[in-house]
Amino acid sequence: MRAAAIFGPGSSTRDLKPFREVPVTEWVVGLPSSAAELDAILIFGGDGTVHRHLGALVRLGLPVLVAPAGSGNDFARALGLRRVRDSLHAWRKFASGGANVRTTDLGIITPLGAVGEAQSQRSVHYFSCAAGVGLDGEIARRAQALPRWLRGHGGYALSLAPALLRFQPFGLKLSLSQAESFHEFIAQNEQTLVVAVFANTPVYGGGMRIAPRAKMDDGQLDVCLIHDIHKLKLVGVFPTVYFGRHLGIREVEYFTAERARVETDRPLDVYADGEYVCGTPAEVGVAGGALRVVVP
Repeated sequence: MRAAAIFGPGSSTRDLKPFREVPVTEWVVGLPSSAAELDAILIFGGDGTVHRHLGALVRLGLPVLVAPAGSGNDFARALGLRRVRDSLHAWRKFASGGANVRTTDLGIITPLGAVGEAQSQRSVHYFSCAAGVGLDGEIARRAQALPRWLRGHGGYALSLAPALLRFQPFGLKLSLSQAESFHEFIAQNEQTLVVAVFANTPVYGGGMRIAPRAKMDDGQLDVCLIHDIHKLKLVGVFPTVYFGRHLGIREVEYFTAERARVETDRPLDVYADGEYVCGTPAEVGVAGGALRVVVP
């Protein structure tokens, strides 16, 4: 068996040592240009590293195993890979002919031009966990500026307070897909929002269960909207997101959608998997069964 290894920030070939001990594996370091003569890809890193390679991984179509070694490892966590040793166990099973490969959906973000048309096919961006607009984007931007170790130890939560000080709620026009067309949905009669999140996995942002009902193979995104809420109440509500208990709060709206067009009353950044993707307006959707993954 032949496999390629990709290393994110803070990882190196030394992390590959226990995987090299698995029999019948020949390793190639770096992202291959072709899937020819390869059986799988192993990624050492977190959500950001996975995110940056998703386009190539989808194109190659090979089984992908993630070894959680980043500051945020929510995609690996959603697959049941909480530690590198979980990934090693999954790799041993895969290498011995185990049937531990499944397909998972990915989210898709397409930036829109001023007239609401896709800019180009090349501008399509995949995401594994969740995309967010509003306060979520401001928190992600601030968390990205933190040292890597701090990002991995509550960086998202630490960035909430400073983000709240300057952030103002925004108006959202959300058009949801119905078959091949869109029908317009305006959040509670055009009331302003604080956050809009489109989730493929239950967790994001370092373990927050923003979409506790999300399934990674149902062809749907779980949409969580937090309507205008007093900042002090939002700070008090924030810890409940880590347990998925925020859905019972009056200002929270939750539903599923296959595709949505996102327009805001002022330009806002769209972040996905903690990485900047584009500005609004944009379309968010699902690529069903787009990625093959190795699981425990």
